[in-house]
Amino acid sequence: MEVKIEESWKSRLKGEFDKPYFANLAALVRQEYSQYTCYPPGRLIFNAFNLCPFEKVKVVIIGQDPYHEPGQAMGLSFSVPEQVMMPPSLINIFKEIQNDLGKPMPASGDLTRWAQQGVLLLNATLTVRAHMAASHQRKGWEEFTDAAIKVLNQEREHLVFILWGGYARSKAYLIDRSRHLILQSVHPSPLSANRGGWFGNHHFSQANAYLAQHGLEPIDW
Repeated sequence: MEVKIEESWKSRLKGEFDKPYFANLAALVRQEYSQYTCYPPGRLIFNAFNLCPFEKVKVVIIGQDPYHEPGQAMGLSFSVPEQVMMPPSLINIFKEIQNDLGKPMPASGDLTRWAQQGVLLLNATLTVRAHMAASHQRKGWEEFTDAAIKVLNQEREHLVFILWGGYARSKAYLIDRSRHLILQSVHPSPLSANRGGWFGNHHFSQANAYLAQHGLEPIDW
């Protein structure tokens, strides 16, 4: 199957595109987008991969599902376009960056600048039907995004995998801790963050310290 995705990813994931599950997934996504409003826009489904080529990945932040309300989803986990009101989880992410690194809250929730520095903002499920959270879960996307995590784990070294919340943490078994750094905490959503364990996790400074330790340019969070 011909999939429009950045070339370095296409070469490593081409085996997935020929598997029966992906044909079924592609048919479902086409049908959903033709019958219903779905997010993100079709051209942005693989945005995380297109903005962050395989060789440039330094950090992987795993989300669960795209935002399902109008104008929010842009194919990058936790990110919203310029001029769109920041969701509460993203506000808490920026608050922790402020606590951890002393950086002021930005005006925009668009994380494209992170992706361009080597942060793969990967949702486990890459599409969703409007107003219906998790509507495209367990349809095949997770198998595809797990394959992306596996190939990063196998072919790269000294990556930082950031896993927030139970769902993201369930992916830890895919990652070799002797080759990569795993940072885990509760989810930044208010429900989880306010119970404790989010604020003060220092994931952003820890990620940068690990990158610097291995001769890599830290991320300007």
